[in-house]
Amino acid sequence: MNRTLEDLVGRIERTTALDPAADRLADLASKRLNRSTALRNLLSGTAVGHPLHPILVGVPLGSWLAASYLDLAGGKAGRAPARKLVGLGVASAIPAAMAGVNDWADTMHAERRVGFVHALGNDVAVVLYTGSWLARRRQRHALGVALAASGAVLLGVTGWLGGHLSYARGVGVDTTAFDHASEDWTDVLPEADLVDDQPTLVYDDKLPVLLVRTGGQLYAIADRCTHRGGPLHEGEFSDGCIVCPWHDSKFRVSDGQVLAGPATRSQRAYEVRTRYGSIQLRHRDEPASLRTEPIS
Repeated sequence: MNRTLEDLVGRIERTTALDPAADRLADLASKRLNRSTALRNLLSGTAVGHPLHPILVGVPLGSWLAASYLDLAGGKAGRAPARKLVGLGVASAIPAAMAGVNDWADTMHAERRVGFVHALGNDVAVVLYTGSWLARRRQRHALGVALAASGAVLLGVTGWLGGHLSYARGVGVDTTAFDHASEDWTDVLPEADLVDDQPTLVYDDKLPVLLVRTGGQLYAIADRCTHRGGPLHEGEFSDGCIVCPWHDSKFRVSDGQVLAGPATRSQRAYEVRTRYGSIQLRHRDEPASLRTEPIS
């Protein structure tokens, strides 16, 4: 079974014929979402520190699975609550889909193609469950059960595609999760070479770091955006904040705090000092085996 699914997702990732439709939809979604920073932050999950889509999908999936259980074991007494659960799933699928489109719009190439098929499959599943709800209301219980069962099978496949995007492709994962910063003071730049209020790229060993001096204070945060890995030093810097040049996530340079999405995770902040005309930095990671013992 796993080999079959792997072959399927491989073919989807290589199907460039999906690009015109997927790109047009992604561009349209981005234009609509970027009209409201508050909506983008909400759908991204910026306030909760993790992508919102995986949280929201639990409601429709749970409702539909519970309805299927009642279809199998609830008898006639379970028909009415099963219908209500199917309806709840259809209604709650709307915000879940909006959050998913918000995340998907920032993907490219293979990830965008898989996400496009994932979304199309989910849309078909919602149509099937909507049909199931309508059939149940019209007392066509057998048809309602059949439509729900078809939707459940389809959701199994599209759910696997969603898992592939997250766990195999890393969509929605903090792009700096496996970066291990040096815990020792490291020389990164002569103090005389740093221009005030100009974000500068330096390196902590091999890790890119954004270094800036503003208001007489030195600050350093990880340069790779936690959202999709954008180079923060190329972004716009003002009022002590840097805006990612790729998707406009906004971070405070004094502590790396995310102030505006679509990013949900803050940037790693470094300690900075000067010694004998050289700027030095270090960072102390919280104990975490995957961070402190990364695969190289």
